[in-house]
Amino acid sequence: MIARHLVDVHILLIRDDRILLSLRRSGDKYDNRWHLPSGKLEAGESAAVGAVREAAEEIGVELEPAALRLVHVAHVTAPGRDSRLGLFFRAERWRGEPFNREPDKCYALQWFPLNDLPAGLIEYSALGIAALNSASPYSELGWE
Repeated sequence: MIARHLVDVHILLIRDDRILLSLRRSGDKYDNRWHLPSGKLEAGESAAVGAVREAAEEIGVELEPAALRLVHVAHVTAPGRDSRLGLFFRAERWRGEPFNREPDKCYALQWFPLNDLPAGLIEYSALGIAALNSASPYSELGWE
């Protein structure tokens, strides 16, 4: 069997030193936990185009690929889940006001101060947020 490695794109929207997070509705151990807007790349899709698509689908904002800055790459795994490579993009600018476009997957969206993140933040998202204040472009999570 060939192991799959998924590629996730995460969008960091920051306004007035506050970051936008979504409260997941997933029915699993990540339910009711905070996460960055994100999603998996689709076949034949570049990372920047995937981030633009995910932002439109999840939070209703328009991004341009040129307005995305890669801030971190994380290689993560967890028991019972496919390994994945996470690409964290900071959106330098966007059009529109974020709103919850996927209420079946997200309870709420909320802005949080970067220096006062909520309890229950998913560790995977925390890696990308921490990278905003770090010189380290890469991290790993869940590997032994």
